[in-house]
Amino acid sequence: MKNRTKRQLAIKQAILNGRISSQDELLHIMKDQGFELTQATLSRDLKILKVAKVADKALGYVYVIPEGVAAENHKENSRISFLADGFRDIQFSGNLAVIRTMPGYANSIAVVIDNSEPYEILGTIAGDDTILVIMREGVSQSDLINSLILMMPALEDKLG
Repeated sequence: MKNRTKRQLAIKQAILNGRISSQDELLHIMKDQGFELTQATLSRDLKILKVAKVADKALGYVYVIPEGVAAENHKENSRISFLADGFRDIQFSGNLAVIRTMPGYANSIAVVIDNSEPYEILGTIAGDDTILVIMREGVSQSDLINSLILMMPALEDKLG
């Protein structure tokens, strides 16, 4: 089973590369690419990705990634990529994770995490070079890592 980050990137690419008019059509495309997901999961992914539907003469409506969202995401990702450079490592103990950063980066990275409001994370506490992450019960280490990669794609090389 492929992880959420890869699935959401594949959804985004499918929408950018084709004219998809329904969730059912997109669900079949994703399954053809080897992703196992339900209609509810796809619906949540579309909401997270801020996908919209616009009128299309031939198909009625098609999914799009709004230009403003795409541009905003690109600008935000550039800033966040810089923060990912300060990431050193992550260690786990139960439902706690400790992220070590370069000095001065921890607070900014914690703000990105908290502002993203991921389901997997209850909250963070940051110092100068360390972040304590409190995970929800039942959230696995890989779920947290995938969530961090979604927030800061540049972390994929460091965590993937």
